[in-house]
Amino acid sequence: MQILLAILIVPSFVLVGVSGYQNSGDGANTVATIDGQPVTRQEWEAAQRTQLDNFRQRMGEQFDQKLFDTPEFKQNVLESLIAERAVGAEVARSHLTVGDAKLQEILLDGIKDIPGMIKPDGKVDIERYRSLLAAQGMTPEGYQARLRRDMALQQVSGAVQLTGFAPRSVAAKLSDFGAQEREVQELLLPAAQFLPQVKVTDEMVKAYYDKNAKLFEVPEQAKIEYVVFNAAAVADQVSVTDADVAAYYEQNKARYGSAEARRASHILVAVKKDASAADKAAAKAKADAILAEVKKAPADFAKIAKAKSEDPVSAEQGGDLDVLEKGALPKPLEDAAFALKQGEIAGPVETEFGYHIVTVTSLKPAAVKPLDEVKNDIAADLKKQKSAKKYSEMAEAFTNTVYEQADSLKPVADKLKLKIETAEHVARTPSPALGTAPFNHAKFLTALFSDESLKNKRNTEAVEVAPSTLVAGRIVEFKPAAKRPLAEVDAAIRQRVTAEEAVKMAKKEGEAKIAAAKASGGAEGFGGAKLVSRANPNGLNGAALAEVMKADTAKLPAYVGVELPGMGYGVYRIGKVQQPAEQDPAQRKAEAEQISNMVASQELYQYVDALKHKAKVKLLSGAKATKPETAN
Repeated sequence: MQILLAILIVPSFVLVGVSGYQNSGDGANTVATIDGQPVTRQEWEAAQRTQLDNFRQRMGEQFDQKLFDTPEFKQNVLESLIAERAVGAEVARSHLTVGDAKLQEILLDGIKDIPGMIKPDGKVDIERYRSLLAAQGMTPEGYQARLRRDMALQQVSGAVQLTGFAPRSVAAKLSDFGAQEREVQELLLPAAQFLPQVKVTDEMVKAYYDKNAKLFEVPEQAKIEYVVFNAAAVADQVSVTDADVAAYYEQNKARYGSAEARRASHILVAVKKDASAADKAAAKAKADAILAEVKKAPADFAKIAKAKSEDPVSAEQGGDLDVLEKGALPKPLEDAAFALKQGEIAGPVETEFGYHIVTVTSLKPAAVKPLDEVKNDIAADLKKQKSAKKYSEMAEAFTNTVYEQADSLKPVADKLKLKIETAEHVARTPSPALGTAPFNHAKFLTALFSDESLKNKRNTEAVEVAPSTLVAGRIVEFKPAAKRPLAEVDAAIRQRVTAEEAVKMAKKEGEAKIAAAKASGGAEGFGGAKLVSRANPNGLNGAALAEVMKADTAKLPAYVGVELPGMGYGVYRIGKVQQPAEQDPAQRKAEAEQISNMVASQELYQYVDALKHKAKVKLLSGAKATKPETAN
């Protein structure tokens, strides 16, 4: 379904903060205005769904929708829309456009690899093109307008980014900083060695239990029923008959055939345009003699052509004219070549260039695949086309029925021949373990746990959880959130508190060792010295490396203490800071390019910010992205 959308040129804009926007309370369905033009809540929500789908495809099984159900994510999507509209307004003011020739070039580049899109004659299959766009709710005119707009936007953003660069001296200093090496000695204080000293009291357990009540909650859960309406449900109710397939085949036979492939060779006896009658007669006689020669030895045609043809291009190839195309040869020669069977020889044929002896060296007749061979493909295409037309009609019926008969899902299931599914232990927020299950969607779950659904046991509205996928549901049973009793979690709390207290002891002793080492300047108790850098940790823990590399080394030796997650506490002595003797030139070049890209991004950031002010962007009260409620 995304096959055409995948070739769209989408500009990448920097997300810009909302500071400096004007705020207004008007427009119940408008969340922002740019140059007086509205951004509606529906457009905002559609953009959020598109972003989520992009992340879902990119991340695969690692996708966790819970990470995106935040006000920050929603606000960033709105910022992207605003940035795009602001640049679009500047494009319009500057009268920037993309020519028809360039548009067609990009369009053809995008669709030429789509199976079945290019017909045997090399032309685009317009009907298939329209069908694929219709399945995505688009028309060719709308798609091309969108493509033209995106290309114009890209011109603006690309031009600004090209102005960004970093001076070589700045890039060199930053590169030196990244390559810096530090000589480090390590003293580890494992938390495990302090465990025997930890004494956990009942009061400490109770305090931890009270302070971290959310950790011990059993989240609210619901048993639900739901129905899914999607393209597959429509396809199940759309049939294609053999008569439909046969009729389509007859009307579109050219799509399933291959044109004739005819290859020819010739021998030319050249005649100048202003040649006399005597010269023409002499040339004709020479051609007759060559014709007689090749007819005696047809197998030697290429050899004779190479020796006697006066065509400077084809003679070296034994007279080969390649596979013939209509209109490529002078008409008398073309007519003669297309009248021959393979191996036959004709001539002399007179053209403006002289006299030709011509033969057909290979011939693959035109052929059409039989109906039986392509009927399954035709049936699939026809079913897809019919389904696209029927989808909107059935989607409206689905939406209306779940709303109008909200006490049960049975009416809509019976009407549209859908199956009522059930699910248990459903919570307010999507569960990564459930992946892409239709009901495991933030917007659907918000509707499911609304007061109307939760308290009154009514159907939810029809919620779009993916392109061309609607879900409606209802709560059958509900269990509110409950806190597990202290006795049940006592052992787990004691284990956690013990570990935390052991880390505190390790840290206290580590800080004492740092104080003693600073006073003496010595390295007693530390391990052997080793060089570390940001690129080469040399076995150093990641958290420790970060602190070591940012430590103040104005006075050496310097000491750093780091709490190591799950391990204990580490003390690090920095005895020397140095630059590597040599640095890879390729790495330096890559880092310089990276720095320039960062500068270019900042240039674009500032440019888009200026355009937003120029376009008098207003954020309306409906643009507030509130964080959804959670059970935990």
